[in-house]
This record gives sequence, C-alpha cells and structure tokens, in this order.
Amino acid sequence: MKALNNKKFITLAAALSLMSFGAYHKQEAPTQEQTSAQRTPQMELLGKIIPGTAPKKEKDVLMTDPAMKFKWGMNGSTAADISTNLAWSISRGSKDIIVAVIDTGIDVNHPDIKNNLWKNPGETGLDKNGKDKATNGIDDDGNGFVDDVHGWNFVANNHNLEDNHGHGTHIAGIVGAEGDNGIGISGVAPKVSIMVLKYYDPKAKFNDNLGNTIKSIEYANKMGAKIINYSGGGLEFSRREYNAIKESREKGILFVAAAGNERSNSDIHNYFPADYNLDNIISVTAINQQAKVLKSSNYGKESVHIAAPGEDIFSLLPGGRYGQMTGTSQATAFVSGVAALVFANNNSFDYKQVRKQILITSDEIEGLRQKTKYSGKLNSYAALAIQDAIPANGLMAAENLDFKSPANEDPAAQSNTGSENIRSLSSIVTAINESVKEVENKN
Repeated sequence: MKALNNKKFITLAAALSLMSFGAYHKQEAPTQEQTSAQRTPQMELLGKIIPGTAPKKEKDVLMTDPAMKFKWGMNGSTAADISTNLAWSISRGSKDIIVAVIDTGIDVNHPDIKNNLWKNPGETGLDKNGKDKATNGIDDDGNGFVDDVHGWNFVANNHNLEDNHGHGTHIAGIVGAEGDNGIGISGVAPKVSIMVLKYYDPKAKFNDNLGNTIKSIEYANKMGAKIINYSGGGLEFSRREYNAIKESREKGILFVAAAGNERSNSDIHNYFPADYNLDNIISVTAINQQAKVLKSSNYGKESVHIAAPGEDIFSLLPGGRYGQMTGTSQATAFVSGVAALVFANNNSFDYKQVRKQILITSDEIEGLRQKTKYSGKLNSYAALAIQDAIPANGLMAAENLDFKSPANEDPAAQSNTGSENIRSLSSIVTAINESVKEVENKN
C-alpha cells in the first residue's frame, strides 16, 4: 500500500489481487464442513486515501481530533450522520467494554488506537521469575494461547496480530480509535477495549476462513467479550458457526454482523452468519451520505435489521496512516461502536436490551422500508438519550425482534406485535432530533 502523500487510488484490479481469497487454497482432504460452507472476508475496496492533518492544540471541545472533518458519518454534515457528538455528551464508552474484532489483524502500534487495545490480564505484569508475561513465551493464564496480550492470530496460530491487508485496522478504528488525543480521529466509542482476533491474512498460503472464524468466536466467548464485530460471511449455513454464536448468546455477547456485499436480497438468498436465527445478532447494511443503501450492499425487509454509514468511511490504516473504505463492514463497525456506548452507559443491560435499544431508537427513513426490517438508520444519541423510556425488561419480547430462520433451522416462535411500538418510538426519536436541530439552528 502506498504512503498517504501519494494520494493514490487503489484500483479494482489491485483490490482483487489482495482479495485472492476467492480461490481458497484447498487442503488435501477437506472436511465436509469446509466443502459445504465457506466464509468470504468482506475486504471492501479502498477508496481515496486522504492525507492526515496537523493536530490542533485546543482540546476544550468534545472530541476535537483534527481529521474528524473527514468522518461524514459522525460530524453532523449529512443526512446519514449518527449523532455521535450528542451521544458523547452522555457517554464516551468504557475500557471495561470489550469488543472482539474478528478480521485481518491490526496495527498494534498505530498511535490512534494502541491505547484502546484490550489487555489480557493473565498475560500482563511480571511472572514468578520477574519476566514480562507478555513476552515470556509462556501460557501464563492457562487458556491455551501463549502471550495473547491483545488477542490471537488464528491463521498462523500465534500472537502476531500484524495486519497485512488494512481492513482489520480500519474496522477497529471505526469502532474505537482513541478520542480527544489531539491526533487523527475518534472511533464511535472513544473509550473501549478492542480484542483483536485475526482470521484471514492475504499473505498466508492457506486460509481456513470458516474454521478460523469459529475459533475466533470461541476465543471471544471464553475471554470476556461483550460484543463481537464480524465482517465476513458466506451463503452456506454452518452448524459449527451457528453453535459458536449460540454459545455467544449464552455468554451474553452481542454479535454484530455485516449483511454482505453481494447486491442481493438476503430474504431470498441468506447470508451467514448475519442471517442465523439467533436473537443476539444484528445484521447491518450500508448507506451513503444521502441515507440510501449502497448498490453493492445486501438488503432484506426481514433479514437485515439496520443501516449505518458505509461509503467512503475514513479510518485508520496500518503504518500509522488513515484512509477510506466502503462496504457493509464499515457500517457494522458503527453499530458495534454504538453498542459499546450503550453497554457502558447501562451496566445492568444484557445483550437483548442493548440490541433492542439500538434497533428501536433508529431513525425511520422511507427509503429503508423495503431494505431493512425496521426501516431504520443508526442513531447513537437516541440509543443513549431515551433509555429511560425503555423498561428494564425491554420494550418487547425478544422473539418480536427476531427474523426469519434459515430453511434448515426450526423456526422460532415469532409475532408482529410490537411493530407499532417500534414506529411510535421512532417518531419520538425523530421529534427529539428535529428539536435538537431547531435549537442548534437558533444558536
């Protein structure tokens, strides 16, 4: 990847060369699961690379990081903005909230996120011999992984989290780039702990994407994640993957999944894991600055839950750099960031309440009626501001927020009751937003 000051565009051909995962390197004796279900990393095209700007000196205003002007999904400049400035007046997140990002790794030394990386308490500090647990070559916490300080590389089966693509660093930055540090940008959750789980590497001779995905989910389940962010997927149902995410649900983990970039109606052609019939999943599609679903994005009136910014999203890149990417992966990271804010602001909330909070308080948009189940665009401020309006046991029964089950799954009991409540509450949120805009305009 070229340096930022080259101001290059990465062409489709170049992107496809990076995405050589399409021709999976086959094992000599693939398992039945591997032949029936694959997971394709959603490595979106890298668009315009925008040079960084000089840091500002003033830090009095909330989140004044100098490159925030490039983040149209968060800076109040478009119809698809998710109102983070208002949300941050309520919560900036918490380091106690762990978001597992299952992706291509991360630049652990990037100055805009290194302070927000999760630290495994069992692999930090000194061991009995006075050596640093992070580098002593010992599985100090006995979890089966040696020196997994910030996470694990399931491609190479080691603790080297180097991002050889850029996608993982970009996604992690959207979720939780450090805020108000005077450089670069802020993530949606400026205070958070990012657990890095690497499942794909374009430089690897072999990538068992599905197997690595499942191992990553199991690690997150075991090591205390509250949210799992996953950008990949495939058209085939995987029982092992389904069971891993079901275990996530049992652990109280919210699973935020990309709806996919196949230009497809997911109601007709399921995309997994986003379409598993589990009530801890949020399926996310991508919208542009006009709040319209991208032509490349999957959609579905029953299967896709919410829309979030996903076109030309500015975030981190390896080497301490910044740039833009496009796709449902980016949109998914926005939702994971808001989920982290909601969890941080409500210690007693479980995954069901956080999920409802995000879906119920989304902005109703006419153009999303046939594209998402709740016709909604993500609104981080509303998700935090109107929490007193939602009872401790949630607004609706969990099954009312579920979606259609895969053909080879037993359909869960579902009903349409509560849909009017969703719409009426959405109207309240819209009214709140309009009132806020009126005040801002008067000032």
